[in-house]
Amino acid sequence: MTREELTTFEAHRREAWDRRDSARLASGHRADGTVTSPMFGTVHGRPAIEASYRNLFAIFADWEFIGDELVIDGDRVVEGFTARATHSQEFLGIAGTGRRFQIRGVLLFRFADGLIAHEERVYDFSGMLIQLGVLKAKPARGY
Repeated sequence: MTREELTTFEAHRREAWDRRDSARLASGHRADGTVTSPMFGTVHGRPAIEASYRNLFAIFADWEFIGDELVIDGDRVVEGFTARATHSQEFLGIAGTGRRFQIRGVLLFRFADGLIAHEERVYDFSGMLIQLGVLKAKPARGY
């Protein structure tokens, strides 16, 4: 795909993120694609990928995705992002807390035949768990 095609592709994904449209987000993945994330592990195939988006939006109903400018190298794309949401449903066995969080992360994509073949999600999962009250942390003392 060209840089312009990839940029257009991502613009459509951002619209789907804004609408929390699981089916539209999943349609950008190959039928045999994979997604790896700290939250959902590795999922294979478009139906499982769509289910992971649906679960994300169920747990965090007001999920907001703010994507950064893409870094493109051939069929590989990196997108930094900020996500903000409220923990509204059960997550990791913990009932919704109503707590808000904000995390930074990157999405690493490999494309094939105009669709995402593999997506790796890397983000501050520990920071999210601390903000949700699942983990406790103390500030570091002077060195």
